[in-house]
Amino acid sequence: MTSTTPVRHDASAPPARRSTLFATLVFVVLFGGDVLRNGTSFWGWGLVCGAMVIAAAVVVVRHPPRLRHLPRLLALWLVFAVASIAWSQYPAASAIGIGATLATTLGALAVTASLPWPLIVTALGRALRLHVVLSLLFEVVVGALVRQPVCPVYLDCSGGVPDAFFWSRAELFTGGRIQGLQGNSNILAILALLALVVTLVEASSRSVSRVTARVGVVSAVLALVLTRSATTLACAVAVALVLLLVVALRRTPTAGRPRVYGLAAVVVAVAAVAVAVARGPLLSLAGRSGDLTGRTDIWAAVLDLGVQHPVVGWGWVSYWIPFAQPFTDLAERNGVVYLQAHDAYLDVWFQLGWIGLALFALVVVGVVVRAWSWATDRRVLGLGVEAPWSALDLLPVLLLAALLVHGLTESRLIVEWGWALFVVLVVVTRRDPWGWTDHDRPVAAAVSG
Repeated sequence: MTSTTPVRHDASAPPARRSTLFATLVFVVLFGGDVLRNGTSFWGWGLVCGAMVIAAAVVVVRHPPRLRHLPRLLALWLVFAVASIAWSQYPAASAIGIGATLATTLGALAVTASLPWPLIVTALGRALRLHVVLSLLFEVVVGALVRQPVCPVYLDCSGGVPDAFFWSRAELFTGGRIQGLQGNSNILAILALLALVVTLVEASSRSVSRVTARVGVVSAVLALVLTRSATTLACAVAVALVLLLVVALRRTPTAGRPRVYGLAAVVVAVAAVAVAVARGPLLSLAGRSGDLTGRTDIWAAVLDLGVQHPVVGWGWVSYWIPFAQPFTDLAERNGVVYLQAHDAYLDVWFQLGWIGLALFALVVVGVVVRAWSWATDRRVLGLGVEAPWSALDLLPVLLLAALLVHGLTESRLIVEWGWALFVVLVVVTRRDPWGWTDHDRPVAAAVSG
């Protein structure tokens, strides 16, 4: 990633500093849902979330977004999700899930309403690096000092529990996969990948110091190595391929771009066939079973139920509520009841049917097209003057690549930090369709005026 001109934005002015701090806290809480639940119980997590929702509401009231800048398809999908309580098979659970989705959306809107894209990236990078670094320190303390598995504060592990219940299994020095503060190797891994991508983009745009960049990159790479997540490896490959294609397009004149797209399509097709043919050996190489660690059984169970209400679904619930049927034992494996379909798109179809999935697909297509334009189209400031490339323009499409691929085997895309980050990208690319930030507009006005 390269940038011809450093991105300059004043994050030191008091209003900008306060807004950036608030956005950082929002991301810290969103990425730290598992951390707060494990360390303070669900009650502590609920209190923190409640305080953040109130703060987000205040920010949105003080910085109301312009209605014409809000993504209509996203709003329509949210309306349909809220309306699904009318036909929900579990109304109480839907009420909780709808409330959680709207609260998360409000937090994302508060971030986008109060900050331009460069400062959103600053807040995002700080929150991600904080989680990754503290997760590594947490595993060092557990492995070196505690030297035994650690349980969440709300759970009694004295009688023996499945390994998945432990906050940390103290495996840093025994060769096992670390779980970090999130208590989950796969979640820590995807956060590390996001931290790596954001930090590299910030370093390329010269918006962070060299020390911060080095700490961010080293800690993220270390976390990726120690978690050994096959899902995140697939996400990393997708991000790398998207980056290579974007760089190739940026260096290719407009007339030659169709050839680049054609070559990319051929490469993707060949790669897809190769993966399908060599699926077994590849899974073995990644240390994964043929059933994708039980995911195929979960998908089959969800499909069997989904066909009962295929058009409008069972009702929106986002993360499955454990006290509601059919979630109490829908996805059980080795004594652990999982509360997601392990596929965000399957989850959307199950909960909102074909109508909800179609609306969600339209939202995805829209944000991908806009993010792709950010990454590949040159911006004209006026009088034929083109704005210089900025690495920050690359970030939305790279983050989307990671989130959308991650959604194939996990449902975090539609809950907590996954949903919030997705909404931020949808809103920002809709608000600034050409990749312009609030700091670019005065330059454009000066040049054209």
